[in-house]
Amino acid sequence: MIKEKFNHQITEVVKFHEVDTLGVCNNAVYFNYFEDARIKYLQDLSKKYEFKEFLVGDSFFIMVHNEIDYINSAHFDDVLTVFTKISKVSKSSFSFVHFIERQNDKTEIAHGSGVVVHINKVTKKSLPLPEEFHKAILDFERG
Repeated sequence: MIKEKFNHQITEVVKFHEVDTLGVCNNAVYFNYFEDARIKYLQDLSKKYEFKEFLVGDSFFIMVHNEIDYINSAHFDDVLTVFTKISKVSKSSFSFVHFIERQNDKTEIAHGSGVVVHINKVTKKSLPLPEEFHKAILDFERG
């Protein structure tokens, strides 16, 4: 993955409770890192483009697909960078792409993707994403 194509990143530190007896980060933990990155991405996006009501109103987001490829292992106390971007926006869903790199030696640890759907809280049916969301993603990802 070419990290220069990613406009958003967060830092995670592998914690003691996330590793096995050999000090290797458990495979399921990476999904938590991806979730932290998605949430922070959307929080940062909503601050920059000011559509907070869209993220806290009568709707919510639900993951409908999540996948990961493990390239190298992370270990206790590794400092990781999680790079994130939205690669596609559809009528009522959008797709994230992530990759994780160990900071000290730039080793690629894992990469993955996921699809999120915008859902009405009452009807539990998908809702169209507002046009301002589409425009914000285009602007942010081009930047």
